[in-house]
Amino acid sequence: QVQLVESGGGLVQAGGSLRLSCAASGRIFTSYAVGWFRQALGKERDIIAAISWSGGNTLYGNSAKDRFTISRDNAKNTVYLQMDSLKPEDTGVYYCAAKYGDVWYVGGLLRDYDYWGQGTQVTVSS
Repeated sequence: QVQLVESGGGLVQAGGSLRLSCAASGRIFTSYAVGWFRQALGKERDIIAAISWSGGNTLYGNSAKDRFTISRDNAKNTVYLQMDSLKPEDTGVYYCAAKYGDVWYVGGLLRDYDYWGQGTQVTVSS
């Protein structure tokens, strides 16, 4: 079973930056895509960014475009989400999720993913 653990969340002022990490452990036996999702209080869980195993395919949700960058280091079994120019509306619980697939696979929907972390809180103050 693959386990995912998010870290790096916290409180930051508007305009600041955070880098979230998603570390995978357990039985990793093939390639997998990773997505980052955000769920704000009382709102739906939305795609933020996702990346294929190869790193060559990425996608970004509208809220993340031009401000967030997803990357991965497969040697460390870790996926990162660099968040810059943070806004109060970026506040929420950030989850990473994984889906096995070929090296180019990347999914942009909540239902595409099978394995989920526990989430890390990001709070952006104005």
